[in-house]
Amino acid sequence: MIESIETKSNGTVYPKKITNKRDLYEHQKKAMANLDIINRNSSYSTLVVLPTGGGKTYTAAVWLLRNAIDRKKKILWIAHRQTLLDQAAETFITNPYSEFIPNISSFKYRIISGETKHDRTIDIEKDDNLLIISKDSIGRNLGALDKWLKGEDEIYFIVDEAHHSTAKTYRKVIDYVKSKVSNVKLIGLTATPFRTSDNEQGLLAKIYTDGIENGVFVHNDKGITYQISLKELINRQILSQPIIESYNTGEDYGKFIGAKDLETIQNLDILPEDLANEMVKNADRNKFIVETFVANKDKYGQTIVFALNVNHAIALSALFNHYGIKSGYVVSSVKDAITGVTRSREDNAAVYDAYSQGELQVLVNVNILTEGVDLPKTQTVFLTRPTVSKILMTQMIGRALRGEKAGGTKKAYIVSFIDNGLDKIAWSNPETIFEGNNDFADTKSEYEKRDIRLIAISKIEEFAKMLNDSADTKELEKAPFTQRIPIGMYAFTYLEENGMDISYQVMVYDSTKTAYEQLMESLPLLFKEYGNDEEYLSQDKLSNMAEQCRNTFFLGEMIPPYDEKDIINILKYYAQYEAAPNFYTFDELDKSKIDVCAIAKHIVEQKMDPVTQSAYIQQLWNDGDDNVLRLFFGRQKYFYNQLNREILRITSPFLFEDDEDNVVYGKRQFENMSLYEIGKVAPEYEKLLRDGAFAKAKTSDGQYVCACCGKNYPNRIMLQVDHISPLNKGGKTTPENLQILCRFCNAEKSDK
Repeated sequence: MIESIETKSNGTVYPKKITNKRDLYEHQKKAMANLDIINRNSSYSTLVVLPTGGGKTYTAAVWLLRNAIDRKKKILWIAHRQTLLDQAAETFITNPYSEFIPNISSFKYRIISGETKHDRTIDIEKDDNLLIISKDSIGRNLGALDKWLKGEDEIYFIVDEAHHSTAKTYRKVIDYVKSKVSNVKLIGLTATPFRTSDNEQGLLAKIYTDGIENGVFVHNDKGITYQISLKELINRQILSQPIIESYNTGEDYGKFIGAKDLETIQNLDILPEDLANEMVKNADRNKFIVETFVANKDKYGQTIVFALNVNHAIALSALFNHYGIKSGYVVSSVKDAITGVTRSREDNAAVYDAYSQGELQVLVNVNILTEGVDLPKTQTVFLTRPTVSKILMTQMIGRALRGEKAGGTKKAYIVSFIDNGLDKIAWSNPETIFEGNNDFADTKSEYEKRDIRLIAISKIEEFAKMLNDSADTKELEKAPFTQRIPIGMYAFTYLEENGMDISYQVMVYDSTKTAYEQLMESLPLLFKEYGNDEEYLSQDKLSNMAEQCRNTFFLGEMIPPYDEKDIINILKYYAQYEAAPNFYTFDELDKSKIDVCAIAKHIVEQKMDPVTQSAYIQQLWNDGDDNVLRLFFGRQKYFYNQLNREILRITSPFLFEDDEDNVVYGKRQFENMSLYEIGKVAPEYEKLLRDGAFAKAKTSDGQYVCACCGKNYPNRIMLQVDHISPLNKGGKTTPENLQILCRFCNAEKSDK
């Protein structure tokens, strides 16, 4: 009877007697030398900052093998994604050369996460030398570390992707370990230490307080032992110069995305099967991808193509060969959908070898080339599948980033293929991977402009929805066009409970600016009132808090209106980082260039003929690299549709006159409707009623008193408007029947 199976989630690692043939780069040697200096201290907390492709994990693992494992000191390595855990473990397992660990005969490692293939916190053993743990697994069960930490006077604590360590769970784990061990050597690894709001940077500076400057240990608010920029690694030819290109396929897949699909994609990074199948079998889309390569084959050189699924990989490879481009595909060991033959490791190895030898120009795969396979001559990657995962995006891009000094290429082309109708998803894109690494921009103004250019397509759609003729835009069009242009955005990234990075932007307009400012100021009070210490809030709690925010701040007529989804994402971010997200203003952008009404008026006044008009419009659209028309409208057809609408409004106003009313409808009195129902049709009256109720409850010293418990409150965020006599018992929504209750009294009254 078989009682056990082999697992890679834990094991004993023995030194390799062979010589390590991998040479360290100068920046890695310098990073290790600086770590040697700071390691003379009995405890410290510091950051090591290496860009994407700079070898953070390898640098840290080799240094720790020499300075911790070889000295029989324990290591706690923590990260937020299973992929990062596996990558860290693999690095330690493949590099334990005897020259790194000459004083020990072996060491034990263990990987712990919620993934079934990994161990659980209950499996931790006292003699484990290296624990590689997901932050949520240990965050929920800190006591599981007690036995492992007992008796230790020194521990090495590594936080991978350390720019996330301001999150509540990370801070809780760090504080717990420090309470158990007198000397904690905390090292954060990151490519992007300051891709955060000012408040978050303040928190980061409180965690990482030690560093090295000019070869000397310092205690300051930077907390960096070693840092090198992306630009420097490119200049040293260790990394290739990334050149990012994108092509719109012209295909529209909006009808394949439903509400449930949005959640699945955003949380699991899995495309709905019918959408994936539709994209795979779309001959025009596949032809467009292949023809894009054919037209630029000399520029792109050897190229890795990331496909949607196995069938897509097979179909694309066949099409490349049809066009005379030597191509092969590699997939996991699954049954080939066309031939019925199972692909083996040997089959894949033969294709790898042919590509490495230059016999193949293109190598198509699904996701198995994201890591672990060395293909240095790759100059281009084609991203034919969208992803919400920054981890996956980084891994795919990384296949082309090896520079000339590292046996790779001078330039790396990152080519994305974008489809229409999928813009409700906050997809990851290549620009965001280099966002925090990129120091090519010299000023804060240039940095902000670059961030503005990274606005999610979904947010461009939010602005452009007014251009959809099928939508009711009458209310929106009451406001002058320049007021419909956002004045800025809150941009932030947070982690979902499954470890997925979520990038989000909230567009802010003149009508919502004050409401958002008041919300940001009140977030600490709101979370205190709702008693939220959790990093991940339940959907019910999020909904209740979002409703309270709406009833407190987002009252009255707002054009464009606010979106509750934006509030929920802000709440998720604050729950994790206890800081308000960063606000980016669009003040530097010339909004007159986007005023479609003014452009239409100019065309009519100049009496432009169709040819002149077309040339003028095309010139406006193509003018300049930072054209705000392209920035905000996204697609040319949206701009054309709205411009033609405005021209017609001037030349043929009768088209916009309402039809003759031939029906007299009944009336429903506001006093018989709830405040929420009133707000839908008469937002200003709802605001008047709510403001009036609060005015009655206001004390002489500016506080508000609960009509039930009599407690005073300094802020409206803690209070709710209530009907003295409920609607379902004949009460009316009138000023005299409204009162102010605290949240607890209102809930108790509802229960009764």
